[in-house]
Amino acid sequence: MTIHIAESINEIRACYPVIRELRLHLDEETFVAQVLRQMARHGYCLVCIQDDQEQVASVAGFRVAEYLAWGKVFYLDDLVTREASRSCGHGGMLLDWLIEQARALGCAQFHLDSGVQRHDAHRLYLGRKLRITSHHFALDLGSQ
Repeated sequence: MTIHIAESINEIRACYPVIRELRLHLDEETFVAQVLRQMARHGYCLVCIQDDQEQVASVAGFRVAEYLAWGKVFYLDDLVTREASRSCGHGGMLLDWLIEQARALGCAQFHLDSGVQRHDAHRLYLGRKLRITSHHFALDLGSQ
């Protein structure tokens, strides 16, 4: 299994079937365009882990930002493992790699948001000693 940074359009496109399991609202073209835009404008990085057959098994998207509240933070936007590959250790391996990247980049903290219904993901995060530290509030501005 290898961890790979997806930089080319074809590499980004190869991540789509996996990310689609988490981000149901995105079609492939929208996904590719948005990833490219976020890379250019916000420092977003898309990484994947491939299984022994060189198929994308897990995908993560992250960025590094600075906040007055926390300092330099590694923010994990997305983390998903293909349903057929779950419980094989791919997500945990990718999460461990991401945490090490955060340390290597000199980040003071590692952050992510997770939907309240994602119990399997929560077990993974809690098992890696991530703590639940806040409530996340949101307002949909498109529906007003």
